[in-house]
Amino acid sequence: MKSFRLSTAALLVPLALLASACSGASAAGQSSNSDGKGALVLNVGDQKGGAEALLRAAGELDDLPYRITWSTFTSGPPLLEAVNARAVDIGSVGNTPPVFAAGADSKITVISATHGDSAGEAILVPKGSPARSVGDLKGKKVAVAQGSSAHFQLISSLGKAGLKLSDIQVTLLQPADALAAFNSGKVDAWAVWDPYTSQVLLSGKGRVLTDGRGLVNGLGFQVASPSALADPAKEKAIGDLVERLRRAQGWVFEHPEEWAEVWAKETGLPYEVALAAVKRSNGTRIPVAIDDAAVASEQKIADTFAALGLIPRSFRFADYVDTRFNKDLPPSTTPARSYGRAS
Repeated sequence: MKSFRLSTAALLVPLALLASACSGASAAGQSSNSDGKGALVLNVGDQKGGAEALLRAAGELDDLPYRITWSTFTSGPPLLEAVNARAVDIGSVGNTPPVFAAGADSKITVISATHGDSAGEAILVPKGSPARSVGDLKGKKVAVAQGSSAHFQLISSLGKAGLKLSDIQVTLLQPADALAAFNSGKVDAWAVWDPYTSQVLLSGKGRVLTDGRGLVNGLGFQVASPSALADPAKEKAIGDLVERLRRAQGWVFEHPEEWAEVWAKETGLPYEVALAAVKRSNGTRIPVAIDDAAVASEQKIADTFAALGLIPRSFRFADYVDTRFNKDLPPSTTPARSYGRAS
């Protein structure tokens, strides 16, 4: 792998836009069924370098039978707040934001899923750290974004090593602040996700202590507003959009370099970081069915956070799932796509 140095300052701003599982400000469009000219309008929530960039790069926006109004959010939780408020009809999020939204009794419905490689979900330590196993983190400061997929991965990794959150010093930091703390030595480890994982590895400043393989489900979801699904015209448009996103994900796997160029331009990521993240995790996603295994794995996440008091109540994740768009997709446990060993 070609080695090079990336400055912290150069990465803080663009990567702050990619906090896929943390809270932040958002901009939501107003819900509407028509653009005033008779065309159906679908209000879609997005993140920088997300669905719009993906669909456009794959040529899936060329022949839409409806119009899309895009609203950009910094992360999944505020996007789902907009879905709950009916300001957004549908949006893409990771595996943890739906748990927190459902725990707050938000009006959301999980309608489609993808499964990706969990190698990008990692606990990172500085290159010179004496830590060689998760057990070595006992008593150490570990940065993590509260309520993120990395938070669950940290809990699971500690549990596998016979430790609890109380056995470490949890430092709750959003990614930009965590990056600065990690690089300055203010924390001993950082639980995070791609593209931050790829960024740290390519900078030469850290290494992976452990990753999420075998511990987290690697699922991502499309989440819709129940009111939009109840509208026949919007339901049809949502079904069409879901199919376009599935085809676009296949295009990404077949065109990693081309997608990395687009993703880098959209987000400000260095191309090398974008490409590494595509090959490690982003491009490995495969459309899968929302089945009993997917629901059970999400229920485990919900139960874990409820037991820790991080969500206000226990609930049945199945109550927030609609399988009408499953079609003949493979099971949620189907192995992710692979480019071979990440470079």
